[in-house]
Amino acid sequence: MSSHVVCCRLSCETLAGQTTQLSRQSILQAGRRFARVLQFRIHARKGRRIGCHGFMIAPPALDFWRVLYFKLAEYDHELSKIVAELNRAAPSHKTPVRTPQSTASFEELLQFAGRRGASDILLIAGAPPIVRVNGALLPVAGSPGPGTPLEPEDVRAALLPLLEPAQMEELQKRKSVDFGFERESLGRFRINVHHQRGTLAASIRLLPSRIPSLESLHLPATLTRLAERRQGLVLVTGPTGCGKTSTLAALVDIVNTRRTAHVVTIEDPVEYQHSNRSAVIEQIEVGRDTPDFAGTLRSIIRQTPDVILVGEMRDPETIATVLTAAETGHLVLSTLHTNDTIQAVSRILDSFPTANQPQIRQQVSLAILAVLAQQLVPGLDGATRWPAVEIMIATDAIRALIRKGDDHQLRSAIAVGRNDGMMTMEQSLTELVRAGRISQETAFAHCFRPEDLKRYLGM
Repeated sequence: MSSHVVCCRLSCETLAGQTTQLSRQSILQAGRRFARVLQFRIHARKGRRIGCHGFMIAPPALDFWRVLYFKLAEYDHELSKIVAELNRAAPSHKTPVRTPQSTASFEELLQFAGRRGASDILLIAGAPPIVRVNGALLPVAGSPGPGTPLEPEDVRAALLPLLEPAQMEELQKRKSVDFGFERESLGRFRINVHHQRGTLAASIRLLPSRIPSLESLHLPATLTRLAERRQGLVLVTGPTGCGKTSTLAALVDIVNTRRTAHVVTIEDPVEYQHSNRSAVIEQIEVGRDTPDFAGTLRSIIRQTPDVILVGEMRDPETIATVLTAAETGHLVLSTLHTNDTIQAVSRILDSFPTANQPQIRQQVSLAILAVLAQQLVPGLDGATRWPAVEIMIATDAIRALIRKGDDHQLRSAIAVGRNDGMMTMEQSLTELVRAGRISQETAFAHCFRPEDLKRYLGM
């Protein structure tokens, strides 16, 4: 402890409205005792706050479960003495305070989101629960009144029961954790728990119980051919929340329906659960079944898979292993966070040192099968979102341009490759406008090259 002092925040705050309040001197004395017990450094502050970063005692409602949260069980005896002293010093008359929302309220929120067809739920202290429906954020009316902001205790009471010990440890270490959970009557959920402004917060994604098809996702039927290929890399790109995971699930479902293949997925966390039909499917969850993507991917290659799904290519090691797997007789499906197909190629190359990029460019040109960039665009009715897609298929011409480094010519090759199943984002938006699904204003708001869109629309 001498080389670096661990700081924790000991916040001893009296509640507003009390007729008699704890003296600041008594709080400081208790805080110094707590600091000496832990051999931590204490920082006195002005007002009613003292202390050390990471632990909070708030009399008269002393929230003692946080001892477990920070793994300080060995100090229970000393902390109990401090708690007892503060409780004795607290006034006997207590002003009623708002209690945290119950677990039942959280379950009701999940049910409400499911009924509304929401895609996400946001839990943030200082704001009411928020659901995302068709891309729009809507506050949830709840007790004790419509749009009542959540207290930090509300968020903790909802989230902490969901965490397993290993997930709790990761949250403490990294200040963020991703995992999935399930409710028998509601389905599966993907959640990210993180810290903001010193409090817990969460973003919860509702996962449909049924695996979508390309038709239900309104994606081109020509993508079916990609799931029938035996070797190569298929990338799905786009911003967060654009449906990349659903698209990959639809492709895996085609494999599961039509091929007697061994499919292995690596996801963080597992979102869609596939039942074995024609194929045998293994689903590995990072954090629960394996520590990381890269090491697991190397192991999977030795498990005789036919199809590999990698939830996200996060680092150079994973990207290099994916390219090797795609070159050596495996169909590999994965995602990247880029806006268009050409950026996906650049993102892969830029992940490696300049000296290695010629070799990686060669690998990409040989391994790539297709890149699909997608975004969800609001429809005319305000209740539907339609996918706008850019598709680059690895024809001989596309492979040659990538190999030679002529990336600036890729867009022209995509634009004239409709017979091969390719299209630019502007061509896709034009089709949606002409089909009466979206407005011209919406198309221009989501296009990459307005001049191309004007030309396609005949403006």
